[in-house]
Amino acid sequence: MLADAANHFVRLFLEPACCACKARLDRPLAGPVCEACWLGVPRLTPPWCDFCGDALPSSRSPASTPNSPLTTQNFLCARCARERPVISVARSAGRYDGSLRHIIHAFKYEGRRTLAAPLARFLREACGDVLADADAVVPVPLHPLRALRRGFNQADDLAQHLGLPVLRALRRVGRGPPQASLPASERRANVQHAFVLSSHGRRVLARSRYSSPSRPHPLTLVLIDDVMTTGETMEACGRVLVEGGVSCVRGVTTARAVVGWRG
Repeated sequence: MLADAANHFVRLFLEPACCACKARLDRPLAGPVCEACWLGVPRLTPPWCDFCGDALPSSRSPASTPNSPLTTQNFLCARCARERPVISVARSAGRYDGSLRHIIHAFKYEGRRTLAAPLARFLREACGDVLADADAVVPVPLHPLRALRRGFNQADDLAQHLGLPVLRALRRVGRGPPQASLPASERRANVQHAFVLSSHGRRVLARSRYSSPSRPHPLTLVLIDDVMTTGETMEACGRVLVEGGVSCVRGVTTARAVVGWRG
C-alpha cells in the first residue's frame, strides 16, 4: 500500500515518462522504463554464428571445423569461417533495435545509471552459459577523456552487476573516433593499438602464470560491453589479454547490432 501511494504521488506531481517510449510511467519508482518496453525488448534467437554471435539464416549448415567450447556442432558466419576470432565465443542478450536501443541510449548518453542493474540481469539470463565458469569479467575501457566527459563507463557499470569478480585488466590509450561513427571497413584500424594491459591486469596475470610453476592456473575472462556491431573492439581487447597470457577470452554484450549472414 505504501509503495502504491508513493508511486501515485510521483506519477501525479512529477509525471515521469518512460525513457524508451515516452509514455507516462505507471510505477515510476520501479525504474525509468515501463513494463511494456521491457517485455518488448527484441531478443536474439538461433541460429547464430557460434563464435561471434552474428545472425545466420535458418538454412545454414554446420561448418566442418573444430567444435566451439559451448556447442556440439559449429555454425559459422562467412567472416569467422575465413578468420578464426581471438574471442572463443561472443554472445549478446538482444538486438540493438526497438526498445532496447532506446534503453541503452538512455543508460549510456543520458546518464540513467540505474538501468545498469536490469540490463545486467537481462544479460545474465540470456548469456549465462558464457559467464558460468569464468574467473572474472573485464569491462571494455573508455579512453580517460571520454570517461571523464561521460562521468562513467557503461561497461564497468554492467560488469558490477553480473555476480562475478570485476577485473579492470585493460586501459584504453588510443583516442580515435567512436566506433559507432565509423563504417565497418575502418573499425579494425581504429582500435588496432587502442588497448593495453593495465598495471593491475599485468599483476593479476603474472600471479596466475606463476602461482604454481608446474601448473599455472588457466584464466577464463569474459569481456563486457554494451553493444557489439562488427566485434572489432572485442577482438582488439581479446588480443591484448591473450598476448598477456589469458587462456580463454569470451565476450558478452547487452545488445548486438545484427549484421546478418555474409555468405
